[in-house]
Amino acid sequence: MPSASLSRWTMGYFAAACLFLLIGQALLAAGYGDPISAVEAPSTLAVVHLFTAGWLGLLMSGALLQFVPVLIAKPLKGEGAAFPALGAIVAGASSLVIGFAGMAGDLSLAPHLLTCGALLLAGGYLCVAAILVLTIATARPLGLPARFVTVGLFCLCATFGLGVIFALALSGFLPASWLAFLPDALPLHVALGLGGWLSFSALGVSYRLLPMFMLAPDSASRFGGKVWIAGSAAIAVLTAVLAMVLADVPGARIIMVAALGLSVVGLGLYGADLLTIYRARRRPQLELNSLASIAAFAALAAGALWLTLATIAGRLGEDVPAIVYLLGFGWLTGLGLAKLYKIVPFLTWLECYGPVLGRGPTPRVQDLVNEPRARLWFAMFHCAVVASTVSLVLGSNLLFRSAASLQFAAIAGLCFEFFRARSLMEVEPNKRLPAGAVRPNFFLPSFHPMRSQ
Repeated sequence: MPSASLSRWTMGYFAAACLFLLIGQALLAAGYGDPISAVEAPSTLAVVHLFTAGWLGLLMSGALLQFVPVLIAKPLKGEGAAFPALGAIVAGASSLVIGFAGMAGDLSLAPHLLTCGALLLAGGYLCVAAILVLTIATARPLGLPARFVTVGLFCLCATFGLGVIFALALSGFLPASWLAFLPDALPLHVALGLGGWLSFSALGVSYRLLPMFMLAPDSASRFGGKVWIAGSAAIAVLTAVLAMVLADVPGARIIMVAALGLSVVGLGLYGADLLTIYRARRRPQLELNSLASIAAFAALAAGALWLTLATIAGRLGEDVPAIVYLLGFGWLTGLGLAKLYKIVPFLTWLECYGPVLGRGPTPRVQDLVNEPRARLWFAMFHCAVVASTVSLVLGSNLLFRSAASLQFAAIAGLCFEFFRARSLMEVEPNKRLPAGAVRPNFFLPSFHPMRSQ
């Protein structure tokens, strides 16, 4: 990552994200927030927002704070606001989740917690968006990955704008007539959040990270521009549908099919680019993070195909919980865990050994991890995701809780691997800290002024 500073709070975002993931997965394993019984139940919404506003949102924000400067070769602007934003997001997600849980238990403070949580979340994420937009604005012209991220940030703002409206309506702070807006706007909230903010941004960053980690030339991809056009057009259609819903114009759901078609075209082109990057790689044997990413991309392809077929067959209402679960965990969570397995040791290596490079021998990045052990955790995770998805199709609570428990164990194992890498526990003691090396803190910044090599 030439000329790119290490983001001080990225590890803090990652640690908080993993904590939300573990809590949410533990609740599913315990039977709380069961998506089989009632998707719209307050307990289910509480768990869903643990994963979306907590785990996935914080993961993407931390990654972008680190890698947007890499994408545009410019320093991060306004980094001092990253810590207050993290505090607002953690507090907001916690308040929102407790508010939803309180609705199920008739907690009198639930409406206030919902409103406070939504406003804090929106403020925290908009602060992150402002940091990234200010940074991106310093680069001209924008490269392809940065253009993906820019559209993703637009979706972030739209997602949280809708979220605040939902929270205010559910809390009674808006007229009751606003509740009629929820059924048509909720699919847009999900599509803009999971499809626009999280997935579109992930695709963009992958156009930079995949060639970097596979040692493939950046020019290997052929369809990146067309993927961006198709995805941006799909998001423009969703924005038009949102305007129709707000104006109470009929036919919005039919037009959403056009957005789905554009998305499928874009994903098809992206898949072709993945194959091209893979064939052009100079690394003969793929590392574990790349192998685990293949399973995530397979889940993306399966989820997109399933969504298309369910829409054509008129089964979207019945299948959407399982489809969203497959995309949320198989695709986004699977990709996130795979990339964390590379990013955490990579950034730890830069922070710890960057100051002493060229002065003596240092461990390799691979020396910070134990791939044979982690491979078992990844295999367990993806098998559990498949089993959980099947259980949602079958409507089996027992199978779902069993699979969710297995998934929790795999996630906990991978989080332990991240902790070991961050703590340098895999490095031989006599090579762990050569003279001048910086021992990294677990999730707080070390405050050593350094730049990556």
